[in-house]
Amino acid sequence: MTLRRATPADAEAIARVNQHARWFQPSLADEVDPGALAYFAEEVLPQNEVWVSETAAGVIGVIAFTPEWVNHLYVLPDHQGQGLGGVLLDIAKAQSRDLQLWTFVGNTKARRFYEARGFVLEEETDGSRNMEREPDVRYRWRA
Repeated sequence: MTLRRATPADAEAIARVNQHARWFQPSLADEVDPGALAYFAEEVLPQNEVWVSETAAGVIGVIAFTPEWVNHLYVLPDHQGQGLGGVLLDIAKAQSRDLQLWTFVGNTKARRFYEARGFVLEEETDGSRNMEREPDVRYRWRA
């Protein structure tokens, strides 16, 4: 496994990891949602520090962050539970003294993951401010 800074050429692989990890849609293995591809290529990569983890098979994990926010952290389902998410999160933590992130209330796996790594619940919403309209929570980590 290799960790490296992402490049614009990684946008499609990052969008694919996002699709598989977030919505677990194996049927999309050979096609990437054009909107997701544009989002990662035109917004996420230029506005965040983005790191990927890859094997010979390709990108298996990604983190996108700013000095204050973890905006995306995804690991392919077949590679979850093996410490990769923690390794990616440590890259962001090493470059900040105060990080925040949002996740959905119902994403108990992610919530346990972040809480086990020192993130503390700061806010819970009814979801009216996010595009999915799902209740969410804001977590914060301080060095």
